[in-house]
Amino acid sequence: MHNTIYVNLPVADVARSRIFFTDLGYTFDEVFSDDKAISLVLGENIVAMLLQRDYFDSFHPATTADASTTKECIVCLDADSRDGVDALVDRAVAAGATPGDTEDHGFMYGRSYSDLDGHSWQIMWMDPATATGAEPE
Repeated sequence: MHNTIYVNLPVADVARSRIFFTDLGYTFDEVFSDDKAISLVLGENIVAMLLQRDYFDSFHPATTADASTTKECIVCLDADSRDGVDALVDRAVAAGATPGDTEDHGFMYGRSYSDLDGHSWQIMWMDPATATGAEPE
């Protein structure tokens, strides 16, 4: 039904967010980035639009949640391996993120962090054989 997802998140400082997510290894689509918003490429057809808070507020009259004090959503992304989960979350924490929880169910592993604006990011890996119902090797 849909081809692309754009998650819009308010940020206090677009330039600071660019540095943070660059440190994590992400890139930006400069065609859709300016001084009010940056287009964070999370994967093929997965984009987070990080919008300066006043610009974000202009899209809807409702009060914007402060993600550092109010849970707004959890952005969950997959990784290629358990090591990939650890590497990304460790980079996020080194870049200033607040570490979150760790869940290890053997076949599924995840860790979370809160970014500089308090947005919650869950990075997870699941054993492909288990996910497809095949017998684990």
